Amino acid sequence: MTLTRENCAALDARDPLAPLRGQFALDQVDRAGIIYLDGNSLGVLPKTAIARIREVVEREWGVGLIRSWNAAGWIDLSQRIGDKIAPLIGAGPGEVMVADSTSVNVFKALHAALAINPPSPRASAAQARTRILSERINFPTDLYIAETLARDRGLELVLVDRDALESHLDDRVAILMLTHANYQTGHLHDMEAVTSAAHRAGAVTIWDLAHSAGAVPVDLTTAGADFAVGCGYKYLNGGPGAAAFIWANPSHIARLDRDGFRQPLSGWLGHAAPFAFTPDYQPAPGMARFICGTPPVLSMAALECGVDTVLAAGDRGGMTAIREKSLALTDLFMTLLEDRCARVFTIVTPRDHKQRGSQVSIAFAEDLPSVAQGAMGDGYAIMQALIARGVIGDFRPPAILRFGFTPLYTRFVDVWDAVDRLADVMQANEWRDPKFSVRAAVT
Repeated sequence: MTLTRENCAALDARDPLAPLRGQFALDQVDRAGIIYLDGNSLGVLPKTAIARIREVVEREWGVGLIRSWNAAGWIDLSQRIGDKIAPLIGAGPGEVMVADSTSVNVFKALHAALAINPPSPRASAAQARTRILSERINFPTDLYIAETLARDRGLELVLVDRDALESHLDDRVAILMLTHANYQTGHLHDMEAVTSAAHRAGAVTIWDLAHSAGAVPVDLTTAGADFAVGCGYKYLNGGPGAAAFIWANPSHIARLDRDGFRQPLSGWLGHAAPFAFTPDYQPAPGMARFICGTPPVLSMAALECGVDTVLAAGDRGGMTAIREKSLALTDLFMTLLEDRCARVFTIVTPRDHKQRGSQVSIAFAEDLPSVAQGAMGDGYAIMQALIARGVIGDFRPPAILRFGFTPLYTRFVDVWDAVDRLADVMQANEWRDPKFSVRAAVT
């Protein structure tokens, strides 16, 4: 059967998640004819966040003043929002803390993982666990943090292609650090299988959930994962620069409690008694030790609203329904792309549902030979021309055009219209206009 826009509208009409689009401030976006397919970089503004931030500013800060740390519960935001995120990632109450950025939490998790699985100073070079293993195209900030820590601790950061990860899991590896859904390709790791392979090799795992939390079902507990971090401003819709979260397996927390582990950024709110104001540091019990400084209350208020938009899917099928729609949207995008832009683009994201996150990454086919030689292709210009047509995705060098699909607000007709406009851009060679090749600071 030939797909039509009417078919897509029919899918929207029977979509159980369709009413949840009303949670978001999209009226002006819709009036401008903009199709937003970049929720994997920044989620859309929840309507409730507008009123909530006003309330925090005008009433809690403006009238309550410092009393609001107690009266409005500001002091409990890290755990309160963490407890809301927990069921989205297969964690329990008290196991998730919201604090700092993903980069900072990666740093904390790496230190904690080394405390669990320390390199032995008395082991021979052949026996010492001195390696942090990761994927070559893991998200760069994770690699930068790991590189710095490895240098400071006399360790080695080893980067390999995805297919070579398991063959490099040996008795030299202390930590396997991966992003669950790859930011560039959209490839989704089998968390349980990879974690099991790491454990068989004696390694500890750290999972970055930045591109999966809120869009892909995650079950850290069933997977037997060791540590996880994630960001709040992508599929959790927490706003630009929203705080991140960190999780540790409860069995490790029990050991860290026993050993008196202090995470490397031992700030005052991670103290066992922060308002005792003692000069010596004593780590708080449990996950609270991973808090560092004062929570950014205005940003946290917006993040809580964003997390609530995902939790609102609970009575409409929850993460199962979100995942089903995500796969349907990305399937549709791939099918339409092949129908309208055959041989123009190469689809980089896996077709296999089990290996796909909630995005589709494509490359301009003409770019691939030159990119293989280290040149920068025309993908950036194509994306800028498409954005000028009102379809917002993003570009990742050297050649990836990324499209993120957030099931809470992305419609099937949006997918149809986006591919339709992309086909027009290519057929009219609009992207060849030199203005679209001028690089902005953010791509």
